[in-house]
Amino acid sequence: MKSRDRRQGITLVHTGEGKGKSSSALGVVFRAAGWGLKVCVIQYIKGKWKTGEQQASEKFDNIEWHVMGDGFTWDTNNPEQDIQTSREIWEFSKKKILSEEFDLVLLDEINYCSSYGWISGEEIAEFIQNKKPSWMHLLLTGRDAPDEVISAADTVTEMGKVKHAFDSGIMAAQGVEF
Repeated sequence: MKSRDRRQGITLVHTGEGKGKSSSALGVVFRAAGWGLKVCVIQYIKGKWKTGEQQASEKFDNIEWHVMGDGFTWDTNNPEQDIQTSREIWEFSKKKILSEEFDLVLLDEINYCSSYGWISGEEIAEFIQNKKPSWMHLLLTGRDAPDEVISAADTVTEMGKVKHAFDSGIMAAQGVEF
């Protein structure tokens, strides 16, 4: 594994209407952890329920996990609270990134916060371009990634939905989707 002084950090974005943005990002998290990198996962939207991936992360001493969101924000009764929570998570995220403790930071579902107008794409992109340590890998997920973030990223993958079980009335399956 290259040392930080010899590493070029990569900023990745997983976006699009299809399923698999967070799942793919978590594959990167476990790959990095398997190589001994120190990883921080920060979840913006997901609520406080336990997931299989969070339970798996507990088996690694080099993964730090933070579930900080208020849950399904598209169903909110208190948008002011969601904005405040998202801004607090963004400030927390910046501190974690600037701490230089981690080799990889995942900002899971941050793109939703931007598409809702809670954190501007311009603000996120400016931070990526001017503040993120050059050796750090950063991964951002969620639908509707802002153009500014796409421009600031090194690798962008758009997941396209062909078919989804939920559209047929099948609820999320434990062990597959959480």
